Amino acid sequence: MAYTSGQIAKMAGVNVETIRFYERKGLLVPAGRRPSGFRQFSTGAVVRIRFIKRAQELGFSLTEIQDLLSLSIDSDTVCADVRIRIDGKLQLIEEKVADLTRISSVLSGMLRTCEERGTTEDCPMLDALEDISDTSPFAEGGK
Repeated sequence: MAYTSGQIAKMAGVNVETIRFYERKGLLVPAGRRPSGFRQFSTGAVVRIRFIKRAQELGFSLTEIQDLLSLSIDSDTVCADVRIRIDGKLQLIEEKVADLTRISSVLSGMLRTCEERGTTEDCPMLDALEDISDTSPFAEGGK
């Protein structure tokens, strides 16, 4: 059975603009056009849209999602090919988590220096932001 983009959007829980965007990016291809000119899609489009949305929730970019989708339709692809992509994404996420942990630590240190009084001229947090030297107590690996 063929569905319009509006019907597919409703079934997939997205809006019609999302469908159009995915089409422009080559992530979703309509099954054809009705005589009225409306694009038509199969129920497989709903599965693909849900795949795209779930992959986005897991941090994959549209380019990475396109790569995963192409792997899913290539009969020569083995699970190890997918594993390589997932492992690469996991490594990037772990690096980001480490960066965010470091940033959190630096900001916590800055907050501990604040006495909440005085003018901004004497604000140790602003001073720390201005101090670009490696000797700043807030520099990575600080003192």
